[in-house]
Amino acid sequence: MIKLENIEKVYRTSSIETLALNKVNIHIKRGEFVSVMGPSGCGKSTLLNIMGLLDEPSSGKITIADMPITGYADKKLAHMRNEKLGFIFQSYHLISDLSVLDNVEIPLLYRKGISASARRKLALEALEKVGLSSRTKHFPGQLSGGQRQRVAIARAIVGNPEIILADEPTGNLDSVMGEEIMNIMLHLNKTEGTTIVMVTHDEHMANQTQRVIRFFDGRQVN
Repeated sequence: MIKLENIEKVYRTSSIETLALNKVNIHIKRGEFVSVMGPSGCGKSTLLNIMGLLDEPSSGKITIADMPITGYADKKLAHMRNEKLGFIFQSYHLISDLSVLDNVEIPLLYRKGISASARRKLALEALEKVGLSSRTKHFPGQLSGGQRQRVAIARAIVGNPEIILADEPTGNLDSVMGEEIMNIMLHLNKTEGTTIVMVTHDEHMANQTQRVIRFFDGRQVN
C-alpha cells in the first residue's frame, strides 16, 4: 500500500545542510493502522509529507497504492492526493467562514463528474459516520475542538480514500476528546479497512495501533 525505499530528504541553504530523513525503508500493508513516534524534529512530519505527496524526497523510491511515484507532474500528484489520500491535521485546517457541510464537501469540488447533489449526499454520509449530522449548518467557531477534529475527519474520508495520513490528530485535545477521535479512526480501520498512518507523541494512542515505527534524528530505529 505504502512503500518507501532508501528515502533521504536533505534541506539545504547557502550555509547549512540538514539531513531530515536518512535511508528510510518502510512498508505499510493495505489495511494497517500504523503510528509514527519520535522526539520533535526527528523527521516525522517530513515523512508524512513525503507519504502524502506534499514533498519530494531528495533520493529514494515511493510507491503509493501500488503505483510507483516517479517523475509525476504536479497535476498528476494532485489527482492522486485527491483520489487516494485523506489528510487529518492537528490544527484542523477548517475554513472559518464555511459551514461544517461546506467544509466537508471541499475535496469533492476537485473531482470531475460529481454533481452538487451527489457532493451534498456524500458529505452528509461522512458527517453521520463521525456523529455530527446535527451540526451541518454550524461554523467551525461554534464547535468544540473535538467536534472540529471530527469535521476534519469527515472531510478526510468524504472521497473514500484508501489511505488516511494523520499528523498529531489528538494533539490539541483533552484526553476524553482524544479518545473519541482515536475511536473513530480505529472504527474506520477495522470496519472499512482504511489504511492509516498517524504521527503522534502519545504512547497511549500509539499502543492502540497495530504497529509503532520510531524515529530518531531522521533515522528509523525500529
